[in-house]
Amino acid sequence: MTATGAERPNILFVFADDWGKYASAYRSADGENSLNAIVKTPNFDRLAREGMLFTRAHVNAPSCTPCRSALLSGQYWWRTRRGAILRNAVWDRSIPTYPLILQKAGWHIGFSGKVWSPGTPADAPYGAPANHFTPAGMQISSYSELMMAAADRAAKQKAVLAGVEQNFAAFLAARKEGQPWCYWFGPTQTHRSIAPGSGKALWGIEPDSLKGKIPPFLPDNEVIRADISDYLGEVQSVDAALGVLLQKLEQTGEAAKTLVMVSGDHGMPGVTYGKCNLYDFGTHVSLAARWPDKIKPGRVVDDFVMMMDLAPTFLEACGEKPGPQMTGRSLMPVLLAEKSGIVDAARNFVITGRERHVDTARPGNVPYPHRCLRTREWSYIKNFAPDRWPMGDPAAAKPDPNKAGEDTFATFADMDACPTKRWLIEHGEEPENRKWWEYAFAKRPAEELYDLSKDPWEMHNVAGDPANAAVKQRLANQLMEELKRTGDPRVTGDGLTFERPPFTDIEPRAGAGKRQR
Repeated sequence: MTATGAERPNILFVFADDWGKYASAYRSADGENSLNAIVKTPNFDRLAREGMLFTRAHVNAPSCTPCRSALLSGQYWWRTRRGAILRNAVWDRSIPTYPLILQKAGWHIGFSGKVWSPGTPADAPYGAPANHFTPAGMQISSYSELMMAAADRAAKQKAVLAGVEQNFAAFLAARKEGQPWCYWFGPTQTHRSIAPGSGKALWGIEPDSLKGKIPPFLPDNEVIRADISDYLGEVQSVDAALGVLLQKLEQTGEAAKTLVMVSGDHGMPGVTYGKCNLYDFGTHVSLAARWPDKIKPGRVVDDFVMMMDLAPTFLEACGEKPGPQMTGRSLMPVLLAEKSGIVDAARNFVITGRERHVDTARPGNVPYPHRCLRTREWSYIKNFAPDRWPMGDPAAAKPDPNKAGEDTFATFADMDACPTKRWLIEHGEEPENRKWWEYAFAKRPAEELYDLSKDPWEMHNVAGDPANAAVKQRLANQLMEELKRTGDPRVTGDGLTFERPPFTDIEPRAGAGKRQR
């Protein structure tokens, strides 16, 4: 039943491209040797204090299109047909999405920035350009580039953040009087590329302050520290935009009736174990929620959450019943509970996966099919094609070492081009650096198993240890049962659906081999 009158809440959802679990709200849990001891996100932290913070939120796929397809539909990404891939994706209009369900129920819906990629007006789930509110543009998504080029950075920052407010204001102005609303803000500055040196220049993040805080599967050197410093700077620019939205919301007088949720679509891009990987570093994301008088402030929840859980959550919050096709589980019981820690003991695992990301990564456009079952104690990964290269074929052209600015998009194409990737490619064949190359690009066995109590960074595969045989089999069975139950084409039928047209029938792309935002 649709909520009526004062019970009809608004939904403000901020979903930043390529923003993993980076927020100073996680500092106390992650410790002083983590990246969260460096980054500063006062607006996200405020949201967590006034509402709740999730410590185990994961995306269903560490690639933007399938992740967003899962989020919008409330289903595992492999159930969204051609929404399950990046290149050549087409939205199937027969699949319900939570914004259109709310629109039909009377909500004013709209977005600024990135929602569903490629998401052209012809195939985006929102369906019509009228839902896109960017009269001021989306300069925030090029924050570091614009700011580093500006003669007056203070004035430029003011203008860029004013654009965030103007777009939100335009959305609010377009609704009918008293109409509840559902707004999606999708900035992309945490996606590559990022202006070199911007972390220090714009945010005061000294690269050397990251010494001892770089994940152990990456070399702790000046190139990687500088690159991650710049990335964390863009995280802070996302937080600055969030602050503008929260201030505007308060000015409307509707903050008390608005459910605010903030997250990102996967882990850090362009680095080992990050985007396009099923390790924690690739799928773990920030998530906070605030809903005055509904969510008890200051709660920290350790339940496992997947982004596909948000669609049924938003619908139930608005009094709409989630459809039976949704495999996500509404978070409403968790949001409205009083306690912290583990609220729902049944939320004790997540399943993630990926097929194809960039179409140029492997000959014939074939994917890299893998799925992961993560519990509090273990991470089990099934690599269905261990003969393939997970980040792309190394036979692709390598960048010229004499051309410092040459892009690395075409090489290991499932890892975004950036200074870290370039260093790994250029120095990975040196004997003393070979291990870094292996962590990033090497082929992987059919099964991986990590004991998270001893190996939280998932660097030591114990799948072959006889002592873990029973655990491995139990997790493998649980994973396959869930994949079959939810109709994953990789394990139903002949298992080759994702390797045939239209998933692999791709027209040559203009500018292939160059960095794409």
